[in-house]
Amino acid sequence: MQEASIPGLFKTIIYILGFYYLVKILSRVFLPIIMRKVINKAQENFNRQYQQGNSEQSSHETSYKNEKSNKDFRKPTKQVGEYVDYEEIE
Repeated sequence: MQEASIPGLFKTIIYILGFYYLVKILSRVFLPIIMRKVINKAQENFNRQYQQGNSEQSSHETSYKNEKSNKDFRKPTKQVGEYVDYEEIE
C-alpha cells in the first residue's frame, strides 16, 4: 500500500493550480474569438431567414389581400356566459 507524502500533495496542488490558470488564460484568448464567430453565424442565419421571408411575403401578398377583402369580418353575437350581480354580505 502506498502512503501519501507531503511532496506528492504539493505536486498535485501545483498541477491543479497550473491547469486552472492554463484554462483561465486560454479562455481569455479563445473565448472572444469563438463567441464572435457564433454571433456572426447567428446573424447570417437571421438575415437569410429575413430575406427569404420578404421574398415569400411579396409573392403571397396579392393573394392574401384578395382573401381578406372577400371575408366578412363581423363580430360574433354569441354570448359566452351570463352576468351575475354579487351583493356584499356583512
